Amino acid sequence: MAIIKPFKGLRPPKEIAQNLASLPYDVMNAAEAAQMAEGKECSLLHITRSEIDCEPGIDVHSETVYNKAVENYKKFQTEGWLVKDDNAKYYIYAQTMDGRTQYGIVGAAACQDYVDGIIKKHELTRPEKEDDRMILTRYTNANIEPVFFSYKAVPEIDELVATVVNKTPATYDFTAEDGFGHHFWVINDKAINEELEHLFATKVPYTYVADGHHRTAAAGRIGKEKAAQNPNHTGDEAYNYFMAVHFPDNQLKIIDYNRAVKDLNGMTADELVEKLNKNFIVEEIGAEIYKPAKLHEFSMYLAGKWYKMTAKEGTYNDNDPIGVLDVTILSNLVLDELLDIKDLRTSNRIDFIGGIRGLGELSKRVDSGDMEVAFALYAVSMDQLINIADTGNIMPPKTTWFEPKLRSGLVIHSLD
Repeated sequence: MAIIKPFKGLRPPKEIAQNLASLPYDVMNAAEAAQMAEGKECSLLHITRSEIDCEPGIDVHSETVYNKAVENYKKFQTEGWLVKDDNAKYYIYAQTMDGRTQYGIVGAAACQDYVDGIIKKHELTRPEKEDDRMILTRYTNANIEPVFFSYKAVPEIDELVATVVNKTPATYDFTAEDGFGHHFWVINDKAINEELEHLFATKVPYTYVADGHHRTAAAGRIGKEKAAQNPNHTGDEAYNYFMAVHFPDNQLKIIDYNRAVKDLNGMTADELVEKLNKNFIVEEIGAEIYKPAKLHEFSMYLAGKWYKMTAKEGTYNDNDPIGVLDVTILSNLVLDELLDIKDLRTSNRIDFIGGIRGLGELSKRVDSGDMEVAFALYAVSMDQLINIADTGNIMPPKTTWFEPKLRSGLVIHSLD
């Protein structure tokens, strides 16, 4: 069973929470981070993207940048922008998008659960990205940003969350500049905290990394490293845990993650359409955007026109957790077979566009001449994600897009 503990979080005073909270470090570059933090002395980006307070053009992985993060983290505590709770507790973090609200529980997940496969993953990680977050954690001795987890919904947990939400005013409640709502409750009721810990330990056999594979892997490595350095290690120390927001699977919605390609591998547009007919039923739609409506259905934007593409029977395997995925079908039968893109992780001929930007972004990229063709996919389901993780499989790169992104800074987990 999963171990998810309450912890003594560091949190901002209510009046500065919105200005302190920031998007995750990896959804922006340094210039964008500097712009987002402009005029906000208490923005968490001064810690998570501390290069914005260093010389322009500095190596973001330099010791100077990490030292600046530590300096700013200490300043935040000295200034009273981050204050540690007196008692260990859980927190509820809810997000609202398009009139739909999802409720997650912020708790400390066990590093050993990641090692033992209790925390399940569905993506591969890149060592350099792991190293970056590991070094920041080592320098600050804290999980500055949470990771995004899911678990199979438990009605008793839902009831406890509803009790807190319906009876207690939110500690933080704001709408961010992107229009998404963020709501945060501190659970001060001892009995509810104890019951939540019991329910996680008895009703949640596994948790699933939804977003944040690199931070999760880095946390596991830090826990192992600190345990080896401590001759009096007991297993109860804070460094044995890391911060995650746990959402029930039935409240989450995965958004499509689409592809655009720079060239047609020497073909004309007509030749590509002709070759696609081998494995797809291809229907010309015209200038109006077409969004895939079901599994194994795709849309393509090419030479000013939208096309509907339906994979033919026999080109996919619905009994295979990976073979059933539309990203697999597109990768094998189009990107590889026709466009000669063998490795999605390394090719510079392909770009990935989150569905949050809308399908109009695909036609825009093609019409601008930046790309030659774009493909939209039907979004992966949570059931598919969990099935892949449960069977020990790995999704192809850039398969899932979760929105809204978690705001960092509403609570921090110290490893002291």
